[in-house]
Amino acid sequence: MAYDSESGNIAITLTGDSMITRGMQAFQEPQFLALLDLFHESDITVSNLEMLFHHYEMSWHYKGAASFQVCDPRYLPDLKWMGMDVVTTATNHAFDYGEEGFLTTLSHCDDAGLLQAGGGRHLDESRAPAYLDTNGGRVAVMATTSTFSEESRSGPGRADFPGKPGVSTLRHEIIHQVPAEFLGTLREAKGALGYDAKEQSMRRQKGLEPEANAADVRFLGGRFEAANEFAVKTACNKEDLESIARWMRGAKKQADWLVFAMHCHESGASEEWYGQTSMQPPDFQIECAHFSIDNGADAFVSHGTHYLRGIEIYKGKPIFYSLGNFIFQNETVEWVPHAAYEGFGQGADDTPGDWGWGRSKGGKHGHSANPVFYRSVVPQCRYEGGALKEVCLYPVDLGFGRPIGQRGRPVLAEGEVANEVLSWLQRVSKPFGTEIEIEGNKGMIRL
Repeated sequence: MAYDSESGNIAITLTGDSMITRGMQAFQEPQFLALLDLFHESDITVSNLEMLFHHYEMSWHYKGAASFQVCDPRYLPDLKWMGMDVVTTATNHAFDYGEEGFLTTLSHCDDAGLLQAGGGRHLDESRAPAYLDTNGGRVAVMATTSTFSEESRSGPGRADFPGKPGVSTLRHEIIHQVPAEFLGTLREAKGALGYDAKEQSMRRQKGLEPEANAADVRFLGGRFEAANEFAVKTACNKEDLESIARWMRGAKKQADWLVFAMHCHESGASEEWYGQTSMQPPDFQIECAHFSIDNGADAFVSHGTHYLRGIEIYKGKPIFYSLGNFIFQNETVEWVPHAAYEGFGQGADDTPGDWGWGRSKGGKHGHSANPVFYRSVVPQCRYEGGALKEVCLYPVDLGFGRPIGQRGRPVLAEGEVANEVLSWLQRVSKPFGTEIEIEGNKGMIRL
């Protein structure tokens, strides 16, 4: 073989959310340095960048939340130093500081030598892959988010008008399934309340033909369809899927490998699932994962829930429904706006240190009080001859229970913590038929 990449051998390493607000280069623990060795020995490492980088040159945007994620740009090169090659930027925090804050972040990524996927100056740029040439072949990375503000959605341009900057988004529809007799009642109520007439009037104003009687009922912002029992389902927006698939087809013509990333805070069925509520991925996330593999992706990775979800091997390709947190330093944001203090009942005399302490009530409330948000995993996917051979799962400890100034930085987990992470993954992956073998401080999925 003239080129090493012709062998079809590559090691792709993935992480969850990187919410970095502090430096990384000072630390020397063997478990930390071993984690970095894992990244550097991989052909490519991909992380989700759920943080903005700027000097507060622009105003914050009130969004009904008390969390505004910003880091000093001087720490962004630390991710590159750690071994990150590509970051995904399509997240629900992308527009915490509006369009300018997001575009400034993308500019700082360029300055730090970090490729990014998921954001851009218009829809096509946000859909487009980031390409990295590796010894194992050229890798395309694409990203989208299902959790977003309408303001952050990127938009297409025209020949006579520029596109809208933002992130690649994947909308989804909620479908309410009800017995047929209830569907008839809903259809009758919709007509009696005048909503049918309003819809038909709007269609005429747009020059559309009157809509024929449909099998389902769209009422009060919801879609209802007949079923044997009550249930709530979700489905991907077909227009968004086709837009994504168009770029996947192009990526597969230019690259040897394709990784597709999805940021998703939504959950599936609310019933307890192997002892944990909200552990089940939503229907539309499973649909998107399978869709991406069907359209050429070699790996699908998701994040956003801030805790681990199950792993599926679909058509010989890995699907990670959530890798949780990788760096979790959201309590040490250096400056926060008025709305952030207001969200936690704080006033003008409080400082950012009070805000970080107050949001967790000294580590006794919210994320800081639950170890699941400080236990994660880094999978290394090893391919040989163009096919997935194995997935090595390296548990990560983010310092649960330690002071704010210490917790949130990843080190390789050992002993009891490693076993807890891997046992958790075994449980939540079992519904997908995935078998994980625990071998010391790591897990293995072998094909």
